[in-house]
Amino acid sequence: MLDTLSALGNWNWLILGVVLMGIETIMPGVFMFWLGLAALIVGILSFGVTISWQMQLVGFALLAISMVPLWRHFAARASDRADNQFLNRRTQELVGQLVTLDTAIVNGVGTVKIGDTVWRVEGPALEAGTQVKIETADGARLRVGPA
Repeated sequence: MLDTLSALGNWNWLILGVVLMGIETIMPGVFMFWLGLAALIVGILSFGVTISWQMQLVGFALLAISMVPLWRHFAARASDRADNQFLNRRTQELVGQLVTLDTAIVNGVGTVKIGDTVWRVEGPALEAGTQVKIETADGARLRVGPA
């Protein structure tokens, strides 16, 4: 076994990197990917620069230890973006918009069409075609007032 490992030489790191990334595809968690990437980097570097196996191991350990926190840092920054702040709360995104009533508000209830969706609205008695402003949203219920 050791003879086989020593015969492979620098290819050991590349094989380890591919195996670790393969494990990541079977059991995703984005952890093994970074260990595999560290192994691939050490393998590529070992082809260009003659490094002892001890230094290769230390380099792998340092890369593996530094890549996981680095990934967490970038993943946290990516999830803090405000582009999906209303995800799963679509009605909150509608608050403040000006829309035109499709049907008159009678007994406090009417409808508006926003995009391809007809929404039920509540508000004061207004005629169809009147422009209204969406004041609040609660679930699928929109509260409107005159614009």
